[in-house]
Amino acid sequence: MAHVGVLRALLEHGIRIDCIAGTSAGSIVGGAFAAGMSIDEIAEFGRKLRWRHIGRITVSRLGIQSNARLEQFMRARLPITKFEDLPIPFAAVATDLKTGEPVVMKGEGDVPFAIRASCTIPGWYVPVPDREGRQLVDGGLVAVIPSAVTRALGADIVISVDVNSAGASFISSSGSLFGVVLQSMMVVQKIVSKHHCDLSDLVIAPKVGHIRWDQVRRADELMAAGYEAGLESIPKIQALINSRPEVPHLLNIS
Repeated sequence: MAHVGVLRALLEHGIRIDCIAGTSAGSIVGGAFAAGMSIDEIAEFGRKLRWRHIGRITVSRLGIQSNARLEQFMRARLPITKFEDLPIPFAAVATDLKTGEPVVMKGEGDVPFAIRASCTIPGWYVPVPDREGRQLVDGGLVAVIPSAVTRALGADIVISVDVNSAGASFISSSGSLFGVVLQSMMVVQKIVSKHHCDLSDLVIAPKVGHIRWDQVRRADELMAAGYEAGLESIPKIQALINSRPEVPHLLNIS
């Protein structure tokens, strides 16, 4: 939800988002924004989102839960569900579990499926098979900040949002299996994210390390932190745009 606060700050200051890419939880916010939902609408469904809307226990040797409910949750709320119909170009990133390569979903196809695949935490959620027979898991394993994806889309100015940079000061109080899995994911993501940050023109880093990943009820705090970080970035973003007034700009959220 910190991504929502960042978007609100940018839009309030006239920063136009021409296209958007998202990885993992960032694909939820990015897909909703690209589909034409307002910031208030995204914030409201974010406040209502609970873990029961994302996954349920399943009998599988590949994971503890299925996250099919997330796909259903997004399908019921997105005003547009096809990539080819989106008013703002959007890409979601997943990982091919067999090859370790990023799988970029864009251009055409089903947006709720892409969001689900991008958010499939390995070991916790069962991998999601696509039409090509690949087993897809969370895109944060290979492109937690999808800067290269946005460059490939043709964007010349890339603004990234890194919600992992603040670390995890909550770790001493995390006592759940889910918290351990998520913390492990974040450690991996921090290692691989540096290269992707270097490919960005600007990185916005909300200070959210004190809030555990599983504390979804603290959405308003997360949005406030994102908004504050977004406001702090406005002068730098405006300077970037003014230095290259004829080029598009793009937001990554992961």
